[in-house]
Amino acid sequence: MDETALRQLLESVRDGRTGTDEALADLRDFGIRRVGDVAFDSHRPLRRGMAEAVFAERKSDTQLCDAVSAAILAGGDVLVTRLAPERVQVLRDRHPDQPFEHSPNARTVLIRQRPWEDKGRGEVLVLCAGTADVPVAEEAAVTAEFLGNRVVRGFDVGVAGLHRLVPYLDALRRATVAIVVAGMEGALPSVVAGLAPCPVIAVPTSVGYGASFGGVAALLAMLNSCAGGVTVVNIDNGYGAGMAAALMNRKREEH
Repeated sequence: MDETALRQLLESVRDGRTGTDEALADLRDFGIRRVGDVAFDSHRPLRRGMAEAVFAERKSDTQLCDAVSAAILAGGDVLVTRLAPERVQVLRDRHPDQPFEHSPNARTVLIRQRPWEDKGRGEVLVLCAGTADVPVAEEAAVTAEFLGNRVVRGFDVGVAGLHRLVPYLDALRRATVAIVVAGMEGALPSVVAGLAPCPVIAVPTSVGYGASFGGVAALLAMLNSCAGGVTVVNIDNGYGAGMAAALMNRKREEH
């Protein structure tokens, strides 16, 4: 339930179209939609303006399907992250009538129950250093789009061939926020932040040889960036970067 849905419910009670008992049933559990072991927070959009996502990794098939069922019952769009390709059919079998948008690169499934609405002040630019970083970059991009942002993508623009970044300089100047994804030495966010007039969210990936320590080398490089104002999320955390970008780019409503 978001602010629009709550306002509609209150107006419906005021106008006599909805009884107080029916409205109370909607509000009694503070937006917790429980299915099986899962308690889905359907009031998160009301509090934060951002819907809860379903993290698929390490959930059993039953828990995954129950979580998605609870999210569907909440009435908003549904984003499933870290979904292994072989588990997509599990969800399709449980919810055959739902419109699935599956992104194999991002390992996400999106179920839209409402028309997409632009909630951003401008564009979110997602850049990644190499094609091995694309899955994390795509998770960030899909998340930002799910949360109502216009996204521009620029992939394979790392420092090993820095001239590849040039075609995206205009997009970087236009962007309200940039998400920059890189593994190996993690240098690309520092370069971009030196050129960007907008906030930069750096995402280290676990891509790299042994001394990259599963992304720790890139993480430390980004934390130690000499370009001021670089914000760093956790290793491979495309979802967190997309969420942060959406919060930065969000329109402020006047009340």
